[in-house]
Amino acid sequence: MATVIKNLNMCFDGYQALKNVDLTINNGEFVAILGPSGCGKTTLLRLLAGFLKPTEGVIEIDNNVVADNKNVTSPNKRNIGMVFQSYALWPHMTVRQQVLFPMKHSIFSEYKTMQEQNDRIRTVLKLVNMETMENRYPSELSGGQKQRVAIARAIANEPGLLLMDEPLSNLDAELKIEMRREISNLHKRVGGTVLYVTHDQAEALGMADKIVIMSQGEIQQIGTPKEIFNHPVNPFVAKFVGQSNLIKGCWYGDEFVYGRNETIVDTEVAPSFKKENYYPVKADGLEMVNKNESTFCGTVKEIEFQGFQNKVILEMEDADSIQVFVPGDKMIREGEVYGIRIKSRKNVEI
Repeated sequence: MATVIKNLNMCFDGYQALKNVDLTINNGEFVAILGPSGCGKTTLLRLLAGFLKPTEGVIEIDNNVVADNKNVTSPNKRNIGMVFQSYALWPHMTVRQQVLFPMKHSIFSEYKTMQEQNDRIRTVLKLVNMETMENRYPSELSGGQKQRVAIARAIANEPGLLLMDEPLSNLDAELKIEMRREISNLHKRVGGTVLYVTHDQAEALGMADKIVIMSQGEIQQIGTPKEIFNHPVNPFVAKFVGQSNLIKGCWYGDEFVYGRNETIVDTEVAPSFKKENYYPVKADGLEMVNKNESTFCGTVKEIEFQGFQNKVILEMEDADSIQVFVPGDKMIREGEVYGIRIKSRKNVEI
């Protein structure tokens, strides 16, 4: 079920939470909305769900206008499912009753008879590995199990659009990885269209077909995970996704000059970086050399052990900090001065 958002604006008491948002979510896509806290991603989700009326703009779901600044179609009249950040399970209902609820009460339900509903409950609980716990209450479940029930309830009715609001934020690191895999596999098996809100770039990069980067209520970039990671269109995206260093210097056409006279030629950098005289490069796109081999030098301030490699934080001569990945067995000492050189794109994707 395709969803189209046109010129969407949302204001709260003079504060503009969304600014001229345009977005198309194609049928069957897994789209992640990624951005820092307060960027407007949850507001966008609530507008799609029907909990808010937009200040301006139009939302279309399946070629039907469901919201503009005059009319809003209520959530129960939209063919959507929702997984909340806090799970929002009813404490007085068993797992089975949670999953049954949308089938009994949704106007879009295709499961009318008790036999059809029972068969669907078994199918959905098996999908989320909860088939042996259908008689348990939420208080008898772990965090991961509650998450599975919330997902099962949301997909029970086979909604045209599944909305997920930071569903993994309350889970520990190991369980997050497991649930990311579960959600991705579930989407591949069941299909449907998913809009997944998160501030965790690992979730977005690992799960989504398409990523929408937001900041201060505006869309900064839309693209595949590889496009977003390897080819950011502006400094915000470069810093937020992949934590790129923004090297200061001067652009002369496709040639970037940094340090006192270090140069690199790059034809793929977006115009916004050239306008601000920055070169975006990730930590593995830099190399540390002897201070006599480069005029672009910095002092080691911090070394973070990360297994096979170390992340080295250096304070540069202009007082900015950059980070560089080096092999874990390379001897680096805090307080020492090193030269920094940008690797060619031929050697590293940045």
